Order: sequence, then C-alpha cells, then structure tokens
Amino acid sequence: MTGCLVFADVLAWLVSAAISYSGDTLEITMVVLVALSLAAQRLYQSHLTASVLDQLPGILVACSSGFILTLVVVKLRWPDVSTLNVLVRAAVFAACILVFRAIALSVVRYVRRRRIIAHRTLVLGAGTVGAALLDRLHDHPEAGLLPVAVLDPFPIHTDKTMGVTWLGSVDDLAAVIEEQHINVVVVAFSSVREADLVEVLRTCDRLDCEFFFVPRLFELQHVNGDMEQVHGMPLVRVRRAAFRTPAWKVKRLFDIAFAAALLVVAAPVMAATALAVRLEGGPGVLFRQVRVGLDGRPFTMLKFRSMKPVNDTEQQTQWNISNDRRVGPVGKVLRVTSLDELPQIWNVLRGDMSIVGPRPERPHFVDEFSSHIPRYTGRHRVPAGLTGLAAVHGLRGDTSISERIMLDNHYIENWSLWLDAKILLRTVGALFRHPGS
Repeated sequence: MTGCLVFADVLAWLVSAAISYSGDTLEITMVVLVALSLAAQRLYQSHLTASVLDQLPGILVACSSGFILTLVVVKLRWPDVSTLNVLVRAAVFAACILVFRAIALSVVRYVRRRRIIAHRTLVLGAGTVGAALLDRLHDHPEAGLLPVAVLDPFPIHTDKTMGVTWLGSVDDLAAVIEEQHINVVVVAFSSVREADLVEVLRTCDRLDCEFFFVPRLFELQHVNGDMEQVHGMPLVRVRRAAFRTPAWKVKRLFDIAFAAALLVVAAPVMAATALAVRLEGGPGVLFRQVRVGLDGRPFTMLKFRSMKPVNDTEQQTQWNISNDRRVGPVGKVLRVTSLDELPQIWNVLRGDMSIVGPRPERPHFVDEFSSHIPRYTGRHRVPAGLTGLAAVHGLRGDTSISERIMLDNHYIENWSLWLDAKILLRTVGALFRHPGS
C-alpha cells in the first residue's frame, strides 16, 4: 500500500502543477512540506482498512499544515507572492491528493479482495477469540491478511479454516515464521501465559514480520489512530523492533563517527593512563575479558587493567573488585572515573559494541542470571553499549540486577535516536553522581 500511496501523491502533484500552470520552486516547496506532513500523520503507512474516508481528517490536517508552512517560507523568500495564490495552489493539490488516493485505495481493496495481494498471516492463539478472528480474515479479504497457519496447543476449529496449517508449540514461533514465510503474526488469546508469550515474541525481533495483537476487553476498546481493525475486531500494531527501523542504520553511523572522534580526543588521556598502569603494575596495561553481546554471542572486551587476576577463572567469576586490596591507587582512580572503560572505544569501532546499549556481562553470570531472572536474555537483542539507561540511573557494580534488566528492556522497547542522545547527555552527570565501581 505504501508504494501505491506514494505513486498517487506524485500523480496528484503532476496534475495539480498542470492545472495551476506551475511547477516552480514555490510548488516544489509546498509539495515537500505537505509530503512531510503526510508522513508525520503516518499516512504513507500500510493499513488493514484501505479507505480514503478514514484518511480524510489526516489529509486535511497535513495539507493545512503544509499550506501554513509554505506560506511562511514564501513570505520570507518571496514577499511579493500573494497569499491567495498559495492558497489556491494548496487547495488544488489537496483535491488532487484526495482524488488520486481514493483511486489508489480502491485498487488496493480490489487486489486484496481477489487475493492478488495477500500477506501470509499466522494467528497465535486459536481459542474463541482466535477462531472468531480467523472467520473474519476469511470473510473479509480486503484486510489483506491471508491466514495460512495457527499456533495453539488446544485450537478451536471452525468451518472457515480449510487450508490453514495447525501447529502446536508456541515456542517454535520464530522457526515457523521462517519456514512458512509468514509476513504478519496476529496474537489472539491462547492458553499460553502472557509472561511466556513475551519471551517468545522477543525471539522474533530480528525477523522481517509485522505483529498485531487483540487487546484484552476488545469489545470495549475504542479504535484510535494507532490501531487497526478487521470488521469490528480491533488490533494493536506492535512497534517495529529497533533493528528493523531506518534510524538504526543512523545509530551505527553515529557510533563509528563518535567513536573515531572520541578516540582522537581521548588519545592523550589514554596514553597517560596506559603509562600510569604500566608504572603501577608492570607489563600488560590492557585487560581482555570475554563478554556476551548481540544475540548472545561472546566477544573480547578491552579495559585498562586496574589489578591482575590470579587466573582466567577468577576474572570470569569474581563479581566485584571495588573493595579488593589488590587494586592499587591508579586502579582505584580508573574505576572511580571510569577511565578504565576508554579502550572499549575500539570495541565500538569493531562493531562489538555500540556507544549506547545495555552493559555487557560475562558468560558465567549470563548463565547464572538467565536461570532465575525473568527476561534477562531479552537484553541481548541489541549490541552492548559503553553507557546505557541502567548505567545513568546508577545501576552499576553491586546493584540490583532485576532493576537493570527492567531498564535495559525498557530501553530496547522504546529505542530512538533521541533516547540515545538523552542517555549520552545524562552520562556526563552520572559519572559524577554515581562513580564507577
């Protein structure tokens, strides 16, 4: 649907330009600003309900916003242009958008009804609600969802589910999505505990698949702009996983640029630190330790050495060394100021880590915490970071693991570039309020 809407808006612009006998800079400015307003209203996003009447309020708001912004730009750049001229062009463009979008969405409904375009859909949970949902998807193909598989150990069969593959274990969701080439997963009510379902759904974060769920008490649910519906049954669209957003690529570019600049700026400090470590403890200024990062994969993290462990077993299993008498004056300063973390800039450049993300843990403790702390492994859905939401809240060293996990998973679920920026800004203050340990 997205491509169809973009094509419709391009045609709307060409026709409106021909009607207005324009195509000049003013026209292009207006088109760009209106398009940005439409994108901000999420009117290029694919929806289960393809109706221009549903989009009408948003289109009017977007066109009005585009007109006002265009008028401001025009008066600053071309003060002699009349307001009426801009208004007429905006009205013609808005009318063309409505006409061509109505045509485009009619085409979308037609190809969906004929199953020419249909997203292969898996329904997770086939109790009473799941069975009702399956009936709706079969009776109303204009939603564009073709049910091809069901996951539920105790499904309710209906007379509308011929051709649907009935599968049992919800734990196999990720594998089924890939094997059955599923495009959309709809989570209905099932016999699986919701806490267990969260873990299962998180294993699918990296898959190219859209997720919806039927809200509790859906009969009383008000369908708002953030929701979809299939013939009266509301569906909540799950936010796209961070890895699947264009902004995530920007995050990696920022990591490289920021780490490279930080490496240059911090080079004198790192050289002085290395010399101090060498003078206090002898050869081997860098401390290498295996940590667990993205997707549970181990990597070698670098730090400035603050003390010498007795052997590899000690460095992998000793939880905290802040009160260890073997830590010398230089080591204590490094840990309090977090200067011992500076070599991890190289881990960021290598791609082992990110500037912002959950702090990485050692394999021994990952195994230990995973066995008794719910949702612990969920923090491995993104790369580990130099700093993170838990770190700026003072949760470092000998602090609550459960609270760290809660904040790490909150960071992942709500990730944005702005959230990364806030964490970076708060990191500077956190270094003074909550010294390293």
